[in-house]
Amino acid sequence: MEDLLSAAARFVNTTSGHIFLTGKAGTGKTTFLKNLSKLTHKSLIIVAPTGIAALNAGGVTIHSQFLLPPMTFLPDRSLAESITEDGRFMNQNTLARKHPLNSARRQVLRSIDLLVIDEVSMLRADLLDAIDYRMRAARGNFKQSFGGIQVLFIGDLYQLPPVVKNDQWETLSRYYRSPWFYEAKALEEDTPVYIELDKIFRQSDPTFITILNNLRNNITTPEDIAVLNQHYKTPEEISKLREIITLTTHNYKADELNQKELRALDSASHFFGASIEDEFPESMYPVPLSIELKIGTQIMFVRNDNESKMYFNGKLATVIEIDGDKVFVEMAGNHTRFQLKRERWENKKYKVNDDAQDLQEDVIGAFEQYPVRLAWAITVHKSQGLTFDKAIIDVGQAFADGQVYVALSRLRSLEGLVLRTRIQSSVISTDKQIVAFVQSNHRPHQLSEEMKVRQERFVRQVIYRTFDFSDLIKDIKYVQKDHDEAGFEEGTMKPALSQIIAALEVEQGNTERFRNQLTDLLNAKDLPALIERIKKGSAYYRALLFQNIKTLLHHLEVVKLGKRVKTYTTQLTDLDQVLSKKLEEIDKAASLTEAILNSHEKFDFNELALKRGEERTILLSEIRSLADAEVPAGKKKKKARKPKAKDEKRSTFEITLDLMNSGMTVEQIAQERGLVVSTIETHLAKGVAEGTVSIFKFMTEETVMKIVAAQRELPEGSTSKDLYEKLKGKFGYGQLRAVMAYAKTIE
Repeated sequence: MEDLLSAAARFVNTTSGHIFLTGKAGTGKTTFLKNLSKLTHKSLIIVAPTGIAALNAGGVTIHSQFLLPPMTFLPDRSLAESITEDGRFMNQNTLARKHPLNSARRQVLRSIDLLVIDEVSMLRADLLDAIDYRMRAARGNFKQSFGGIQVLFIGDLYQLPPVVKNDQWETLSRYYRSPWFYEAKALEEDTPVYIELDKIFRQSDPTFITILNNLRNNITTPEDIAVLNQHYKTPEEISKLREIITLTTHNYKADELNQKELRALDSASHFFGASIEDEFPESMYPVPLSIELKIGTQIMFVRNDNESKMYFNGKLATVIEIDGDKVFVEMAGNHTRFQLKRERWENKKYKVNDDAQDLQEDVIGAFEQYPVRLAWAITVHKSQGLTFDKAIIDVGQAFADGQVYVALSRLRSLEGLVLRTRIQSSVISTDKQIVAFVQSNHRPHQLSEEMKVRQERFVRQVIYRTFDFSDLIKDIKYVQKDHDEAGFEEGTMKPALSQIIAALEVEQGNTERFRNQLTDLLNAKDLPALIERIKKGSAYYRALLFQNIKTLLHHLEVVKLGKRVKTYTTQLTDLDQVLSKKLEEIDKAASLTEAILNSHEKFDFNELALKRGEERTILLSEIRSLADAEVPAGKKKKKARKPKAKDEKRSTFEITLDLMNSGMTVEQIAQERGLVVSTIETHLAKGVAEGTVSIFKFMTEETVMKIVAAQRELPEGSTSKDLYEKLKGKFGYGQLRAVMAYAKTIE
């Protein structure tokens, strides 16, 4: 078998089945993800379970992309309504009726060929089933998992497990054997191919690698523990160590150690605040909003320096000079002097551009701050993905499966290991279900044969799906049924959809015969004849489809100029997207089939995409001129008043405030703006703090008083996270911040 990273890329490019890309820490999963958009011809989006994970992966959170409420998903449509009414549980009906996807997100999910889920070890099985339902519904394909698209799961199951509370598991256990993502119902008949990367880039010490492997597989020997415990040091010895970080199990332990060391420095404190633009929720803050630094502070970089290569994620340094807003540090190891520079993190969302019909990333917010945090200590959880030359490991109170492995695997070698507490066999554990899953799925010797089977299946899907218009016809008829063309006064508008349906229906018999011909040639392994036939058929069907896209776009532009047609316009835009996607499939069919069957490495369809873009630009220009001339002035909707300069720069907070004042609820505003409810609540919290919004406009008095009472029981200076934990997650962060702001106004 070829090298596994190349094999993973080929599975993505030449098959349609799901993939689970895994591997030990330091085997290249993150690098593969960073390069994926350059490696594949497929349109993709990247999602992750948490804000920080999404930020690191260059994607968005699962909850924001799929608009999932913070509830537990139950894969049971027949649930009694009382079960889903208490706010803890949801099912397909709940999502469809109470939390529908907006048009923008639905268009994104229809546009992609590949969904990438990073840090999948944190993803619960029930949430994956919720994603599966969203994909099926958005794409109108309930027969195939995830609506017929490929899913690439990336992560290491030996990292920390998904979080499931006892009361959640009491109900979930009726549907799932364990909370791990691979137990999802969506994967029962559509098992991902398992690719485990085995080339370790982080460690080179064979003894250390063996110990780490044994930890992963629950076969640690007394000799392994003895080797590790040789690195135990007394508190007195540890106190003399410099340029070293402590990895510990609990947040409070890391915070206490960091604050203790910071207070011990006798130099003055300097505070450096972050600047935030528009949408950047607290859950995504990569570093503290305000960083306190003193001369002598040990800090850790949390980002790679892509320009000067001076630092990397996990690199330690010490503050040696502070001059106003200038901070100078000395790098650990080589003791190089370096001036900190502020870094920018961007929060984005995916959207489909109506004009070009291509997938784009829109920056909706940004966070700027020095890319550092206090680094005398860090939790094992937050150390995932980092690499250290030296570290003090304190896992005497390991409480989660895999914590000891995660902590030790952050190190490059045994030489850099210092143990604050000796490791006992009782704290070393790996979930037995994970070990069993890996052992039953890890079959590297079968990957070559698996790839051949999946490639042939994919080629057959390309042939069948590309030259099948039945789903297109069904989609167009659905819109036509919703909007009777007899209701349009303009003669040019009446027959548009009927014309397209008729043109496609005439071809139904031809496309079926054509698909059978292609299948026969594929079975006969007559590749030259197969490719030639696909090329000729593609040219014919491309011309047919392009003419019908022209008809649809002309109809759409005329409709846009009319009155009271918002819903219809949205539906026509959706049809435009579906037709444009079919045109892309036809353009790629011959080259893609040839590349797969000839085992080519390159899949470059940029020229085809550029050609489609140029054609569409010219077409839209012509159509818009014609449409404007065809609709009588009295039938056109009035042009929107051009906003004043100051209106153009309205903040996202002001937009939310205006919508609230217009009488909309929080849920309605979130739906209107394509944002999650917690973001809208965060906007309103700002309004509460400034006195421009009454908290009782969007929260009941009972809820407010309950949160206020809980806050008063916390020590002064407690954060929204502390309050969230005290209330056991019953209320969202947006609500908590709003009440905390309200509490200040009544003190």
